[in-house]
Order: sequence, then C-alpha cells, then structure tokens
Amino acid sequence: MSTDGLASIWLDPPPAIETDAFDSDAHYDVAIVGGGLTGLATALLLARAGRQVAVVEARSVGAVTTGHSTAKVTLLQGTRLSTIVANHTEHVAGAYVEGNREAQAWLLAYADEHGVQMDHRDAYTYAGTQSGASAVRREFDIARRLGLPVDMTDAVELPYPTYATLCLPDQLQVNPVDVLAALSRDLREAGGILIEGVRVTRVVRDECCELITAAGSVTADNVVLATGIPFLDRGLYFAKVTAHRSYVLAFRGATQLPRGMYISADSPTRSLRTALHDGEELLLVGGNGHPVGRHPMNPSELVTDLTDWTRRWFQGAERTHVWSAQDYVAHAGVPFVGKLPRGGGHVYLATGYSKWGMTNAVAAAMRMAGEILGDVPSWARTLGSRVSKPASAVRYFRANAAIGVAAAQGWIEAELHPLKREDRTPAEGTGVVGADRGEPIAISTVAGRTCAVSAICTHLGGVVRFNDLEKSWDCPCHGSRFDPYGKVVNGPAIVGLQPVASGSKLKTVASKQ
Repeated sequence: MSTDGLASIWLDPPPAIETDAFDSDAHYDVAIVGGGLTGLATALLLARAGRQVAVVEARSVGAVTTGHSTAKVTLLQGTRLSTIVANHTEHVAGAYVEGNREAQAWLLAYADEHGVQMDHRDAYTYAGTQSGASAVRREFDIARRLGLPVDMTDAVELPYPTYATLCLPDQLQVNPVDVLAALSRDLREAGGILIEGVRVTRVVRDECCELITAAGSVTADNVVLATGIPFLDRGLYFAKVTAHRSYVLAFRGATQLPRGMYISADSPTRSLRTALHDGEELLLVGGNGHPVGRHPMNPSELVTDLTDWTRRWFQGAERTHVWSAQDYVAHAGVPFVGKLPRGGGHVYLATGYSKWGMTNAVAAAMRMAGEILGDVPSWARTLGSRVSKPASAVRYFRANAAIGVAAAQGWIEAELHPLKREDRTPAEGTGVVGADRGEPIAISTVAGRTCAVSAICTHLGGVVRFNDLEKSWDCPCHGSRFDPYGKVVNGPAIVGLQPVASGSKLKTVASKQ
C-alpha cells in the first residue's frame, strides 16, 4: 500500500494487463485513441460486432481519468439535471437519463458476467449550507418529473450539518481499473489489439484515416478519439468544455464510515464513498475542484484543506493516498459525442462528461459504436439533435471570457517578474515563471534536476503555471499539462514545451544540481 504517496488506490499496484506490439503500417476497421473506459468499451462493442479494432494508448490503460475517478455508477449526479434543463429542455434531460440508465445496466451486466465486484449503494446529493438547499430541491423536482425514484431525506450518516438531502436508492460503486482489466482481456479475446506507450499526434483523412505517431503510422476506416478532450482542434471543443482538476484522498481508521455515496450540491464540493483496498475499507473524500491552473491556492494547499476537513469530521482518519483527476465539464451539461467536424464522417469524439464518466463513458461508447454500425439508440439521436437555450450561450461566453482573463494575466505576471539569479535554481519541488529577454520562461527543480523550458503552451499560447502537487506545468486556458521537462501529460496540446534556446543566458540551467 502507498503510504501517503501521490497514487490512486485503483492503480496501487498497477494492473497486469497484456498488450500488443505496435505494427507500423497496419490497417484496422476502427482505431481508437485512448485506453480508458470510453475507448475500451467502444472497442469491445465493435469487436463483438466483427470489426477489426485497435486501441492505441499514449501511456497505460487507465492512466488518466478512469484510473483516477471516484467511480460512482449512479444516475443521481449532483445537480447535473438542473444544469441540463437550464440550458436545454426536459426532453433532452430525459434522453440523457435514458442513455445513462442503459449504460449503468450494461456495466452491471458486464461486471456480473466477468466477476467484477460492484457494490450496491444509495446515492445522495446534499446541501452543506442553507443557501444550497434550494438547488437540492430543484434537482429533486426535475428528477421526479423524469421518472427517477428519488426521495427527500436526512443525511443522518454524516457527522457534519446538512440542510437538504436527495436520495436515489440502489446505485453502484466499483473499482474502475477492475472493469478496465476485464474489458482489456475481453477485447483481445475477441480479436482486438491493445497497444500502450504510443501517442497519436495527428490524424490525416484521405482515402482512409492515417494515424501518425513517433513509432510510425497506421490506417483505419474510422477513428475514435477517446482522449478526454480531442487533440484535434476541429470543432473547437476545447472552447466548449472547461478542463477541471479535482482531488481525492483515501483514509483508513475513520469512525462512522458512510454506507451511501454522497456529493454536495454547493461549493466547495465534498464527495464521499468507501472502497476496499488490500482487504481494508477506506474512506474516499473528494473535492476542491477548480479549472486547471486557475485557483488562488496551490494544489498542495487544496489537499491540505481537504485533509484538515476530513480529520475534523471523521475522527481517527489516517491519510493513505492522494491523487488528482482531470475532467472536462460541458458548459451546457450534456457531453459532446459523435462525428468530429472535418473528419469526413469517419472521425468520432467524446468529451464533456462533467465528472460523471462511469455512466457517460459507456453511453458514449454505445452511441459511437451505434453510429459506426448503423444502429443508433433513440436517446442518442435526441442528444445529437439537441438545441440549446440562450442560457447556454451565456455560459459559453462567460467560460471563455474567464479563459481570456487567465491568458492575459499569465503574460502580464511573467512580464512583471524578470528572472533573477535566485529564480534560476528553484528549491526542490518548486517552479517559477518569469521573463527572460521578453519571453516567459518556466524553471523547476524536481528530483534534483533543474530544467528551463518555454512557459508558452504549445496549444494556443497560454502561459503555464507550476502545479506543486504533481510537479507539472499546467495551462490555465484549456487544461494542457506538461511534466517538469516539457513533455505532454494532458492535451489538447500535442507538442511539448520547448527547451530554452541554446543561445539564451539560461542555457546552463538544465543540469543536475
């Protein structure tokens, strides 16, 4: 077991998953980019239908969002239905519920068939403040109208005050990596190919789709981008969602463990569930989410805040794990799934699950596989033809105005901070951004190595900020992230941060201390 390391309990230890070699110049019916739940579920559905499928994952199966989620498989999703109704119609919200219901049923049946443990739990949305109670009651009214068997109740399990609580009984929680491991085995048994450690950087559409990687190229009749956010900028989906990071902590020894799955309707978010790890039941506490690179507190301070809150209310809680996840929040509440513009009708995407990926990922897989196979569910047709209310445009412009402010602020702050001598060798585990000859430069020291790179994000030119928890450079514009040495960690960027030019007076920085 990790002892308070930066590791998800689902990946501690990492699963043993058999993979295949990358076969340059191979051709597939469908190539799927991304080895999370969306990618693997889509791949299996297509492989079962007789398609030759390959999944190409830049890192390892489950290494990004799925392996870092809280893995609640529930139709009660905070106040998601209120958001959808505010931006669309109840007909659209009903289609969203139906797609999630079918996805939940599919996942439960699949887990039963493959021996994956799923725990039945009641799901709760509660107000942690008096001002949040109205949001809970509004969600109750909408959920009831859409046919969900919800009730207003009291959160008697929780040791801290609540002011209104909504309950949906008999929902599910799971170890998400157990699901991925089963999907991976099943996919390969069905004749599918699973490749790790190969990053796709371009897709070129001619007579078929060519996927370009550093290891070579493969071709496919259809391509599915299951990468959290599309790394192809066609359709401007990076402007239709906001990249969020949120934090999850695991604790042993806590008294009064809740049996249900809880999430607050108000901020700061508090998400609770339990999970078995190495035979021990742990309390999982999530929250303090924020747009990537945009919060007045450092990520490590947000983790400390979440830790202090947990220890205040759950006596005896001893922290064992800390991790963070990146999610993409759709401004209007409904994920974007389907054909990517300028893809010739053969490139598909899925993004904007708004932190409810366990059901939305499977629903997206059903929808994309249905489009490729010519059998689209009716709820998917409704979601694909939805029309937004004016409120949706307001949310869109507000979100992108905030991005514009963050971009300008980054450049101004860098310009106002000319790099000094002491900035050129930051303390271990820290990073600094400043101007050198008019260019924003990012310098960090991690694991004894000091490295200087351009601070200009290679996606659309935002100035990155140092994440002191994960030791990464995070862009506050569209959520691209880079390791301390400039390598891409999260898209939509596909090119790393550029090393400082050899002619710069900073050229001696990139060295061992």
